Amino acid sequence: MSLQIGSAAADFALRDQHGQTVRLTDFAGVRNVALVFYPFAFSGICTRELCELRDNIDMFVDRDVQLVGVSCDPVHAQRAWAEAEKYEFPLLSDFWPHGDVSRSYGVFNEGTGFANRGTFLVDTTGVLRWSIVNGPGEARPLSAYREAVAAL
Repeated sequence: MSLQIGSAAADFALRDQHGQTVRLTDFAGVRNVALVFYPFAFSGICTRELCELRDNIDMFVDRDVQLVGVSCDPVHAQRAWAEAEKYEFPLLSDFWPHGDVSRSYGVFNEGTGFANRGTFLVDTTGVLRWSIVNGPGEARPLSAYREAVAAL
């Protein structure tokens, strides 16, 4: 299943790197949300991508967009990675039930058991406004984020 632009984004309740439950609806009426699904914490491309987002966090903050990372890694791996790389945005664990949220966004790779690289921009009303999905080994360009966030 994959979501269509203009449709309601799938809600979820996942734990972040600190063990706190985060829901998409927590941001309703308050902030837009950029959901960034990635295969694995500590992997090369994932680290480069999220560090680039960390280093350009102002492009999200300035447009009132909450950046949120999501992978099937357990909470403890997310926390260790966030601390090592100084990520100050939430990293959510889709570990159990394994990949349920990734499936609801159409990015779970059944053959490998991880989320493909998918990014979804959800507005304050919970509607999907933009998405990009890349396979394993295909990094997402920062320019795509800039364009999507600017169009909000």
